[in-house]
Amino acid sequence: MRVLITTFGTRGDIQPFVALAQGLAAAGHSVAIAAPEGVRYFIESYNINLIAFENSLLELTHAALEHASSLRDGIRIGRQMRPAIRQMMDEELAAARSFEPELLIYHPKCLGSLSVAELLQIPAVLALPIPFYTPTKAFAVPFMPVFSLGAWANRASYLVNRLSSLMFATTINDFRRKNLGITAISRFANPLLRDNGHPVPILYPYSRHVLPVPSDFPAHVHVTGYWFLDRQAAWQASTELSQFLQAGTAPIYLGFGSMRGQHQTERVALIQAALHQLGLRGILASGWGGLEKQSSSSNVFILDEAPHDWLLPQVAAVVHHGGSGTVAAAARAGKPQVICPFLGDQPFWGQVIARRGVGAAPINQKRLTSERLVVALRTVLEQPSIQTHAAELGQHIRSEDGVAQAINTLESIHATA
Repeated sequence: MRVLITTFGTRGDIQPFVALAQGLAAAGHSVAIAAPEGVRYFIESYNINLIAFENSLLELTHAALEHASSLRDGIRIGRQMRPAIRQMMDEELAAARSFEPELLIYHPKCLGSLSVAELLQIPAVLALPIPFYTPTKAFAVPFMPVFSLGAWANRASYLVNRLSSLMFATTINDFRRKNLGITAISRFANPLLRDNGHPVPILYPYSRHVLPVPSDFPAHVHVTGYWFLDRQAAWQASTELSQFLQAGTAPIYLGFGSMRGQHQTERVALIQAALHQLGLRGILASGWGGLEKQSSSSNVFILDEAPHDWLLPQVAAVVHHGGSGTVAAAARAGKPQVICPFLGDQPFWGQVIARRGVGAAPINQKRLTSERLVVALRTVLEQPSIQTHAAELGQHIRSEDGVAQAINTLESIHATA
């Protein structure tokens, strides 16, 4: 197969798709990723062919994560994003014309890709690590503030998916008419139906051991297991980090991914206060980890970057924002989690981890205090059941091969198209 993957986001968003691309290449398929220029070095360091989008939309996304603090900010950035979204649609088409794929895998933020697949008359597969697009009675759409609203209300909550059609129909139809020469779609169209009425296949790269597969998921929806991208063979930890890990008891890992947000100085102070009160050592991820750079000390190491598959097995617990990638890495390492979500699907994963019995109740960032963090850390470190369940979950996840499962599914989709 010739497979084109169109995706978007920060490094954490892109990483699972790089893992899938590696697996496809190893299985003998030709593969390329179309993604922002800003992740070029990361993607090409794994010897994956990149067809680069311009960085404008990624830069606006970073600005939203870093600076948006009010509804007015969000509206202003949203208006700025619309031309960048339209431009990326053009780039999705250019990538497909350049690579000539036989199958297209796309992230839902790549709004032009399904239409491009329609033009090329090739199968298209939606992929994202959040069960956002499949109505179920088991849980509400993951962007809801609560895990469940009751069976029928849960299913109804997925109607918010139609908002993308309403919000971007004008932009998508402009692209379809001017660039593709195909008919417009209705503002109320189901974004997951092909022009022939068949459903778009969906890959959800998360583990059924973390979130069981609902019994009402249809056959075209596939929960594959996580797509892990492990560290490169040449990577080595710094001498300082290795010495810190060896100098005492297993530390707590604390980091918040690409979620910088406001009040970083206060966040660092409350984390240090909680660690001091409990007599714990900590590793604080800085930079794009949402924590301001500080100086390391005997009990707190300030970390620029280290692969999760190497670091997390060596810590006692993981405190993080609830991004799906960090949830996956902590779960595979068999470590209990304290999730402090900012927005989006992060509260959902916080509730999933707590309900699964492998973490404390989530603490929203707006309510995060040193006292609440102390209680949560005591919960995950002192309750034997949480430690046991986390270790068992790690064993289950390490036995899965989500990339291989995804490839089998993609080969079947291609063969029957």
